[in-house]
Amino acid sequence: MAYERTQATDRLMDALLSLRSREEAYCLFDDLCTVREVQDMAQRLEIAYLLNGGRKYQDVARDTGVSSATISRVNRCLMYGAGGYRLAIDRLGDTKESV
Repeated sequence: MAYERTQATDRLMDALLSLRSREEAYCLFDDLCTVREVQDMAQRLEIAYLLNGGRKYQDVARDTGVSSATISRVNRCLMYGAGGYRLAIDRLGDTKESV
């Protein structure tokens, strides 16, 4: 984990867990993040979906326009990280290609 668990980060995680709808999540992220930050996070999750579905780096780079460094970072987290990508993918289901 690259960040320290603090009362503030616990509060952030609790706030995320308290949301009851996609619309509520959009409202929080509208206030909390820049448009670019949300787009970057969404793009990284999309890359994880594609890699998890068996897509090759070259295909992901071509289809998303993302650098190979970003794809590599997502893949490293998918394979050796804390398990967050895999947990989200499993819980959301449908690992079909999204792009």
